[in-house]
Amino acid sequence: MLETGTKAPAFTLPDQNGRPVSLADFAGRRVVLYFYSKDNTPGCTRQACAFAAAYGEYEQLGVTVIGVSRDSAESHKKFAEKNHLPFLLLSDPQRQAIESYGVWQEKKLYGKVSMGVVRTTYLIDEKGCIEKVMPRVKPDTNAAEVLAWLRAEA
Repeated sequence: MLETGTKAPAFTLPDQNGRPVSLADFAGRRVVLYFYSKDNTPGCTRQACAFAAAYGEYEQLGVTVIGVSRDSAESHKKFAEKNHLPFLLLSDPQRQAIESYGVWQEKKLYGKVSMGVVRTTYLIDEKGCIEKVMPRVKPDTNAAEVLAWLRAEA
């Protein structure tokens, strides 16, 4: 897991339309970069829909929202269309960003241990430094917690 104050690792990944997106594309803007496990799962869908519902507020604050998972661009496209998601979803099947941001970790579910994406949100400032780390977030409250933190900082 990365720490506050460190430079956010650079990446270039395809979005839900197959276009390459780099973190550097957002220089001068704050970015909410949230990592999630899988499209169309209950928790990940609730988290994405919460970010979508609050998207107007993020826009007013000048903050870009980006979701990242290992799913394909095609899966992201269907997920975004089905749930009317107005923000970018990036495909990271090779775990480039997932590993560089330290969210590929051991997980335990019903006594079974496996490796996977631990739901984590990073807030990256205008200069590309990590401003806030939110590990092991809850899908239902993550978007509201990030907004509350942003408002407190404003």
